[in-house]
Amino acid sequence: MMALTDELDRYPKTGRFLTGRLRHDMSDAEKSELEGLVARTLTLQDGERLIARGEECDCSTLLIDGFILRTLESEDRRYAVSFHVPGDFVDLHCFALKRLDHNIDCVGSVKLGQVPHTAIAEVMANRPHLARLFWFSTLLDAAMHREWIMKLEQLTAPKRIAHIFAEIWRRLEMVGIGYADGFETPLRQSDIADMCGATSIHTNRALADLRKNGLADFQRGKVRIADRTRLEAYAGFNPDYLYGDGALSLREFA
Repeated sequence: MMALTDELDRYPKTGRFLTGRLRHDMSDAEKSELEGLVARTLTLQDGERLIARGEECDCSTLLIDGFILRTLESEDRRYAVSFHVPGDFVDLHCFALKRLDHNIDCVGSVKLGQVPHTAIAEVMANRPHLARLFWFSTLLDAAMHREWIMKLEQLTAPKRIAHIFAEIWRRLEMVGIGYADGFETPLRQSDIADMCGATSIHTNRALADLRKNGLADFQRGKVRIADRTRLEAYAGFNPDYLYGDGALSLREFA
């Protein structure tokens, strides 16, 4: 935790990028360069849409503080297809795509750092190692998407929510925000319903089921989990796809 605090003191806008994954693979020069790529910061409020589907983008955004959902809309309903925590590049995809096929929505107050695509192009042309780390970040999103697709097919609503809680907890821990018994999140019950593809009624019942069985208690933005091993076993959660310190880790952590 002290190492992360030092990183955030030195790099307040980008100090959580790839923390828990490949942050250790970045040189001090690369960390300084990444910090300098952020041309401006901005704060958005709960419910604001950073990018709407089809909008042309000329910058990509690093999430400094807060929580963001990727969403799709169909037949007057919103579906949350992934989420982002501090340290994530939420729309690095649009450097290549220019127009996204989905929306980027804020949940709670969000602080963002914007990196112009001209600056990313310079990195791609002249900083191959940093460019590879950007690529890794984007491919990590794809790995998480694949896991979500599989779990939506495999699991009942209570187990889907348990899996979401297990993933959020792990990812927040990676960037120094999780707690020993759970985490805090601006997500509402309606957001959780959008994330697991269930109705509000089914989501309410699923959350009650998790609470009744002592697996997870979600109330007013706080998720408390008495036994991580039980929760993860119930959800069939294996964190390897997060590319932290599990079986798919690229190297040993100091």
